[in-house]
Amino acid sequence: MGRIKVISFDIEGTLVTPDFSLAVWHEGIPSLYAKRNGIGFQEARARVETEYQEVGDMRMEWYDIKYWFQRFQLSDYRQLLESYKHKVSYYPETMPVLTLLAKAYTLIAVTSSAKEFLPYLLFEIDGYFTRVFPSISDYNQLKTPYFYLRVCQEMNILPEEMVHIGDNREFDFTIPRQIGINAFHLDRKGKAGSKLLTNLREVAQKLSQ
Repeated sequence: MGRIKVISFDIEGTLVTPDFSLAVWHEGIPSLYAKRNGIGFQEARARVETEYQEVGDMRMEWYDIKYWFQRFQLSDYRQLLESYKHKVSYYPETMPVLTLLAKAYTLIAVTSSAKEFLPYLLFEIDGYFTRVFPSISDYNQLKTPYFYLRVCQEMNILPEEMVHIGDNREFDFTIPRQIGINAFHLDRKGKAGSKLLTNLREVAQKLSQ
């Protein structure tokens, strides 16, 4: 691997466990929907999750909490996010790995998570990152090749001078590799391979190869 200047991390499922978002999307919103429509929680969750699937994660609306609050005619997503902030948790190796890598590299975060979630998701780790790039909120797109090129341009680096790590094989591995970024797929349930990580501690080992 050539000279690496920047290490980029996806956030949810990579640094931060899914607990906070799962609670917001699958507990909080269905609870508000149930109250709004005078139905039971289980029925509300079934309806809400059906509508999530109708949109699907290849469309930007999937990630936009303001869109869903409007669609379901709910109010005050800020209060909902605040009520679940205790659910935010980091993987055990997150902070030790960020502390180690920050000594030698510029760290950034690249995410599809809506900007409204970031103060909660990054509450304890924001200080590690020089920049945070929310693709949908700030660039109006998913993690496309063009988006990754924009990130490199704004960091004033070539794609081959960046490493990106994330848990979504398409958005965090296949797509950034298309433009020459050194991408690694994080699969915590998988087996380690040349471009596969099973935990973040393996990043330093890969960088030294």
